[in-house]
Amino acid sequence: MPLDKTKAPFTLPKLPYAEDALAPVISARTISVHYGKHHAAYVKTLNELVAGTPYEALSLDDIVVRAAGDKDAAAKKIFNNAAQAWNHEFYWHSMTPKVGAPTGKVKEALEKSFGDLAGFKKAFAQAAGGHFGSGWAWLVKGKDGALRIETTANADTPIARGGTPLLVADVWEHAYYLDYQNRRADHLAAWLDKLVNWRFAEKNLA
Repeated sequence: MPLDKTKAPFTLPKLPYAEDALAPVISARTISVHYGKHHAAYVKTLNELVAGTPYEALSLDDIVVRAAGDKDAAAKKIFNNAAQAWNHEFYWHSMTPKVGAPTGKVKEALEKSFGDLAGFKKAFAQAAGGHFGSGWAWLVKGKDGALRIETTANADTPIARGGTPLLVADVWEHAYYLDYQNRRADHLAAWLDKLVNWRFAEKNLA
């Protein structure tokens, strides 16, 4: 995965495309706020929280996993910001302006688990659209190799439990509200049809 493996202080990773590259599905204005303010704030706050703690020597992935199992209130704050930093970087790579159809092993896995691409889109849209409140919708590879769809609330992420995510859609309102207001279903339909990065999914499957 292209995620940052270095220890703190972490830096805001560059977007894999220009801020206007996902328009009209996601506008440059939304990307500017989402990436430049929300994602940046999670990275900044994480650096402040881990400074002088044992977490400071860990990679971002390891911080997420260790903090998820720590019941201390301070660790919960660290988890929320570390997981959101991780989730957002994964989210940016889950999208591409050069969308294509799934091929190879990911295509075979989708067909085995959902029947076909249309079946996956329907199931994913239902899960993501039906998720109450803020969170994330994930395409995940199970330990048996089968694909499944999971939703997580707030900052929660499959990697906290040893999961293998392939793709994620952000269903926090700040991901789509400037462009779609409360029409989450319309955003998800466009996201599934026009932005999914199937090459990224296939790399994660492997």
